[in-house]
Amino acid sequence: MSDLDKAVTIATPEDTKNVGFVSLGCPKALVDSERILTQMRSEGYNISNSYDNADLVVVNTCGFIDSAIEESMDAINEAMNENGKVIVTGCLGKESDMITDAFPEVLAVTGPHAYEEVMTALHDHCPPPHDPHLDLLPPQGIKLTPKHYAYLKISEGCNHRCSFCIIPHLRGDLVSRPIGEVLSEAQNLANAGVRELLVVSQDTSAYGVDTKYQTGFWDGKPLKSNLQTLAEALGEMGMWIRMHYVYPYPHVDKLIPLMAKNKILPYLDIPMQHASPRILKLMKRPAKSARMLERINAWREICPQITIRSTFIVGFPGETEAEFQELLDFLKQARINRLGCFMYSPVDGATANDLPNSVHEEIKQERYDRLMTLQAEISAELLQEKIGQTMTVLVDGHQDGNSIARSAADAPEIDGAVIITDQQLPVGEFAQVLITDADQYDLIASVA
Repeated sequence: MSDLDKAVTIATPEDTKNVGFVSLGCPKALVDSERILTQMRSEGYNISNSYDNADLVVVNTCGFIDSAIEESMDAINEAMNENGKVIVTGCLGKESDMITDAFPEVLAVTGPHAYEEVMTALHDHCPPPHDPHLDLLPPQGIKLTPKHYAYLKISEGCNHRCSFCIIPHLRGDLVSRPIGEVLSEAQNLANAGVRELLVVSQDTSAYGVDTKYQTGFWDGKPLKSNLQTLAEALGEMGMWIRMHYVYPYPHVDKLIPLMAKNKILPYLDIPMQHASPRILKLMKRPAKSARMLERINAWREICPQITIRSTFIVGFPGETEAEFQELLDFLKQARINRLGCFMYSPVDGATANDLPNSVHEEIKQERYDRLMTLQAEISAELLQEKIGQTMTVLVDGHQDGNSIARSAADAPEIDGAVIITDQQLPVGEFAQVLITDADQYDLIASVA
């Protein structure tokens, strides 16, 4: 029963109402799952890690690309076969006809961040116990991440209309959370022992745009709802604060001095997607590569230790060999620290599907391989420069007698690791280590 085992395992006392939960997709979807689980627990439901023991199963789906849709449909199919009583929610829920055509006996289908609709369906098909155990709910809510780090979602939706993306169709336009509510959640997480907070949304830079940066209140003080003010407040809570999915708007420059002062981590996740002006225009992306190179260099002047992470797409419709070479040349100059690459895949409903001159799959693969080979060389060179440095790391776990940790340059699950070879250190705690070696993506260290 692989999907349930990998998704949620929460130890709870015996209760007459047991709900299984499968969570798929990105960190934003994970936060949705955590919110639903928190509400379920607050109403006295028991969270089951067994299909056999569950009165029904909730599947939180992803529907962004074909492989995610396939994974979600497989998860629904498994839950239907193993349990038979299934509520489907999440991004794929926007395509309710697809789900009900394939699985006509599902109990309910809702879209993303539809917390109330999910709970209504749960109440209809599995009424809550009459005596909710409110004391079982921790202040930070139910989390699916390890105890020492958590995702903090600051907004829903997106106002951009990138031609390869259907997120606005799935999740709607930007809706920012009140700054006081965000900071209250962050403080609860800090009080619960969270060491690292990963700030996420579809467009983190746009936080507050939809509310015209209205003033909120936190700890009795008025605060403007904008990214800089939020970052400053989070930086006072004693946790690592890591920024993800940041569009390169001009006001992002104001975050760099906070990084230089160690208020937030010197880490910026900016999905640039390409470097060719023509391809960026076809993608309807907001940045130009020449300007990005200037800004990256300026950021490194202010904060030399900054880590830049980005994602790129190869094989976008119409991409020529010369335009792909522009991307390689940009990477050679920008020397991005952490990089993810995707071969373009048509997404049902995306306007890029109508663009001419699609790139053959063999060419996509060849370009992907060339880009990742270049990036491996750049990454290895940058990590070699860290040998001999002493740095703070956060311990995630143990493997083969080693401690597996992350530095400020490493986000969980997507970046490299720091492998500490001489001790098994406490999980979820910080440690000082000396970097002794490096490979293409990971650092080797000993306790300092």
